[in-house]
Amino acid sequence: MLDYDDEALHYDASRGGEPRARAAADAVERLLPQGPGVVLDIACGTGIVTERLRGPGRTVVGVDRSPGMLGLAGRRMPGGVVRGDATRLPFAAASVDAVVIVWLLHLLPDPEPVLAEAARVLRPGGVLITTVDKNGGYFAEDSDIARVTADLRQQYAPQAPDDSARVLRWAAERGLRVAGRTVFPGTGQGRSPRRWCEAIGAELISWCTHASPDQLADVRRRLAALPDQDVARPDPQYRLVALKSRPSESQAARYQPAPAARQKTDSPVSVVKRSRADTPATELPRLSSPGLQTHRVQTPGTMAMIPPPTPLLPGSPTR
Repeated sequence: MLDYDDEALHYDASRGGEPRARAAADAVERLLPQGPGVVLDIACGTGIVTERLRGPGRTVVGVDRSPGMLGLAGRRMPGGVVRGDATRLPFAAASVDAVVIVWLLHLLPDPEPVLAEAARVLRPGGVLITTVDKNGGYFAEDSDIARVTADLRQQYAPQAPDDSARVLRWAAERGLRVAGRTVFPGTGQGRSPRRWCEAIGAELISWCTHASPDQLADVRRRLAALPDQDVARPDPQYRLVALKSRPSESQAARYQPAPAARQKTDSPVSVVKRSRADTPATELPRLSSPGLQTHRVQTPGTMAMIPPPTPLLPGSPTR
């Protein structure tokens, strides 16, 4: 597991940077509810995707457990990030209109506690948007590398935590229905045959873990024989799915204001935090209130207001 505090400064550049973030945010935007509302981005990391989700009348809040990542996110979204664990979110039930989870579920031993928390904070009729099948993204398009590695992947690829069938089955059991799907490219992340050989040799590929040494040697030999050894093959294609929670009977009256009233909505939307003992509720993204201490995380050029560290549950690393 990466140390995300140590990786923070170089994280974006090593993962496609601005182009990949732009593609991811554009894809999420296609699935988000339009108009005013509250969007929570779980495992927001450096905020490079999160900041692009802001819009008129929309409050966007990023949550992450890594102070190093949040320091950078705070520069992009001053006052709009909070430290927290994805399995115990510091938000009240039914308090947000959409939850976004990008590049997180595939890292978890069990995604269901995170999905359950996301569903808990969704309002009736809210939308949960998450990436699925991330590790299969490199092979979404046909290529010589996909063909060389096909047998090994079919034999030894473990069931991924973000397997779409698993996620959709979990959603159906809890009354969430599929509301939309889309794909986006991992811009600049296509790998060359040489890079695949190196990754397999370094034991970084999950479907190589249980293969025999002879099988690995054969695949590496065939990869090394491919033409254009240093030419990247197609960028991975990442998949997003939107899951909509069951609306309440009174939702139409409660959450569909008349057009005239909607046009007058200029103030931030409130998000009620899960309170501690008898402390008053607070509003985000201001992230401070009487009785709720905050501390400052110093970052170059800004101060990000983040609640004091609390015990974090295992199993929710950043993406």
